[in-house]
Amino acid sequence: MTPPCWYLILNAKAAGNDAVREAVTAARASGHAIEVRLTWEDGDALRYVREALAAGAQRVIAGGGDGTLRDVAAALADAAGDADALPVFGVLPLGTANDFATAAGVPEALDEAFALATRGRAMAIDLLRITHDDGATWSLNLVSGGFGTEITVETREGLKKMLGGLAYLVTGIARMGRIDPVPVSLRGPGFEWEGDFIALGVGNGRQAGGGQALCPDAQVDDGLLDVTVVPQLEGEVAATVGTLVGSGKDAALDRVATRARLPWIGITMPQPLMLNIDGEPVTGTRFRIDCVPRRLRVVLPEDSPLLSAGVALAS
Repeated sequence: MTPPCWYLILNAKAAGNDAVREAVTAARASGHAIEVRLTWEDGDALRYVREALAAGAQRVIAGGGDGTLRDVAAALADAAGDADALPVFGVLPLGTANDFATAAGVPEALDEAFALATRGRAMAIDLLRITHDDGATWSLNLVSGGFGTEITVETREGLKKMLGGLAYLVTGIARMGRIDPVPVSLRGPGFEWEGDFIALGVGNGRQAGGGQALCPDAQVDDGLLDVTVVPQLEGEVAATVGTLVGSGKDAALDRVATRARLPWIGITMPQPLMLNIDGEPVTGTRFRIDCVPRRLRVVLPEDSPLLSAGVALAS
């Protein structure tokens, strides 16, 4: 039997999506062998990726939100071999926020996104490797912490669409004095920051939480991670920044945020801190985040804002 050339790993919530069914049917009618698998519980993505590797799949496409994309990308990244030896990774944004796909410029229209994922050329991109108290994992998009992370984790799916970026974050803090800052120590090559923060972002991608642009200049092919830390804001400063950001002047954040671009960063806290890793909360007191260059070949638009000077590879 000829091995399937593509594996489509879908979040189970997308199983009834008629547009996905139509795209798969059309691709099969044109002669492409596609295996479709649905993730239902923890471990499914890893199991299906291993199945795809054993079957010699040429492409593995993840359909879902940022969490599904991360799970599939992580399973591929944990596999033996360099990027060239692994299947090409395609992105089909079917989640609530789709932060990575949005920042990367992946089309919102399902037919266009499917065409890109199945026929587009692959770019070698970086991933973030996060080591923490209880083990290690990967991030395709962004690691975040602080007030925005707590709100994102606690908010129901239907409300996530309403969290319009850092305007919500800073304005909310200006109005809610009960939000406690988090003490943290950050260390990286030539970089040190210590103090109380209200928002932290370590990005391969640029945004999280449905549009919070924590790392607005991040690129996925530069071999570096982007760090943004927003310190505790007090009194008139918080009110002023909150008003400016709330009125659409996002540049106001640059007045208070500290930014850096590093190959790795260590994060240490005196008490457990929750970090959001592509939608998955992980709690710990010590984290190390490394940028692993060129870990996967991913299909992105060739004019994607997340690409610097990435060279398209044969798919």
